[in-house]
Amino acid sequence: MSASLHWYKGVLYPSIFFTMTAIDPHRALGAFLRAHRERLSPPARASGRRRTPGLRREEVAEACGVSLTWITWLEQGRDVSASPHALARLAEALHLLPAERAYLFDLAGKHDPVAPLPDESDLPDPVLALPGRMTIPAYLLDRSWTARAWNPAAARLFTGWLDGDHDRNLMRFIFLSPAAPRLIADWDERARRVTAEFRADFSRRLRDSVLQALIDDITARSPAFRQLWREQAVLAREGGERRFQHPQRRFYQSTLIVSSHPDVKLVSLTPLDG
Repeated sequence: MSASLHWYKGVLYPSIFFTMTAIDPHRALGAFLRAHRERLSPPARASGRRRTPGLRREEVAEACGVSLTWITWLEQGRDVSASPHALARLAEALHLLPAERAYLFDLAGKHDPVAPLPDESDLPDPVLALPGRMTIPAYLLDRSWTARAWNPAAARLFTGWLDGDHDRNLMRFIFLSPAAPRLIADWDERARRVTAEFRADFSRRLRDSVLQALIDDITARSPAFRQLWREQAVLAREGGERRFQHPQRRFYQSTLIVSSHPDVKLVSLTPLDG
């Protein structure tokens, strides 16, 4: 059976090279588990010759407190149920590093029940210096949407939040400060969207006591937030045009994630009025 051919950069290739194959997450999970099981050294009490390197499936099952059948089916790429707590025990038995553990839960489509909270108490100086290196308004938000650093242009724009001696939390500013509706054009629309974006962030940290305390505080003090939070809307954080009333100015907002601290955002606003 002949295969069709395609020209690519002056070379003739069989069409099979251009066929995209979807990756099955169950098979990817099985291959990942098998590779990491085989890289481990057998326990000291193990005896007898081994046909394959690493731990046996029986040894992993015993360490996790699960059945051998469950381990076998996972490695075979079958669509079997895997609870977050069982996956956590499996990650510990395989001695997975933090990035490997996160990959395991991503492949399984589960949330890690003991995912560590980010340490934002001592952000590196180069990260804190990012807004100051920009001439347009820019600021850093931590996981609770509290500004950790900002530049003079941002302080001049966000009166009532980044100037003077104010609460630096963006959610408290929007819903509790009388300066926010005076500053932000279309405040009702922006408040609704910001609440939905904040819920998206909160969904990844449902056991975060800092975020829960913030939500409880604003809920108790702001009827507007209380109503919006009950709507259960969820939206991804997006850039786009932002308008301010005093003075009337338009900006394009961009949000970048700091790779070393994925819960920290660098927000910048590029003027659109020239």
